[in-house]
Amino acid sequence: MGEKLAWVPDEVNLVVPSSARIYDYLLGGAHNFKVDREAAERLLAAVPARDMAWLNRGFLRRAVLFLVDAGIRQFLDLGSGIPTVGNVHEVAQEADPACRVLYVDIEPIAVAHSKLLLAGNDNASVIRVDLCKPEMVLNSLERHRLLDLAQPLGLLMVGVMQFVPDSDDPWGIVADYREKLAPGSYLAMSHFTPDGMPERMAQAVEVFKTTQEPAHPRTHAQVMRLFNGFELVEPGLVYTSQWRPESPEDPGEHPHHSNLYAAVGRKL
Repeated sequence: MGEKLAWVPDEVNLVVPSSARIYDYLLGGAHNFKVDREAAERLLAAVPARDMAWLNRGFLRRAVLFLVDAGIRQFLDLGSGIPTVGNVHEVAQEADPACRVLYVDIEPIAVAHSKLLLAGNDNASVIRVDLCKPEMVLNSLERHRLLDLAQPLGLLMVGVMQFVPDSDDPWGIVADYREKLAPGSYLAMSHFTPDGMPERMAQAVEVFKTTQEPAHPRTHAQVMRLFNGFELVEPGLVYTSQWRPESPEDPGEHPHHSNLYAAVGRKL
């Protein structure tokens, strides 16, 4: 294809849209292709996807800062995506340069550009592993180098578990990670939901069926199950804009338009 560029890894599929590259486009990034942009535009016709993306990014930032304030100095970011403004290591290391971050993604462009971004940063790294394989993630050399599972850790699953179908048991996957975490560790997660705009989210699901990662929005109760074994911090499981907003006006009049639930929980 004419759009193939030098920075594109050979194994990248340029024919089928990628959720990571769609997200990159919605956030104003440049590491996406025509098929991704076309899918993103179809998504925008169904839901306020650009607002959803930015609200999700805002939740990530606030959650990381909350965890740093809670004493967390090591982070495991699953499904980290293509680097853009406000990456976890940037937010955490600005607060404390000693913070250590391991990114995990399966998307080749996300991993390739994360490696470029992290060159020279000894406290941050990226591995290309399927997050649905906890043993591979947790037994990786970079995990052993950067993260001490005997100490509290911040596990980040932001906007990713909706791409894990029920048949792959997302609840069991989260539980596998939880069992390996030290007491005092935290889970920060956001997740697509049909609860706020059911008809329009159904249209969004149809768009994602044309991508490499079909989406599986879940109800409030189903997302709450993902936090089994964690004690949620205030305000609990809410829409992304409602999770510890920086000002009372930030959630706006229609927080359900974010179409993602978000929460942070602590392992006791």
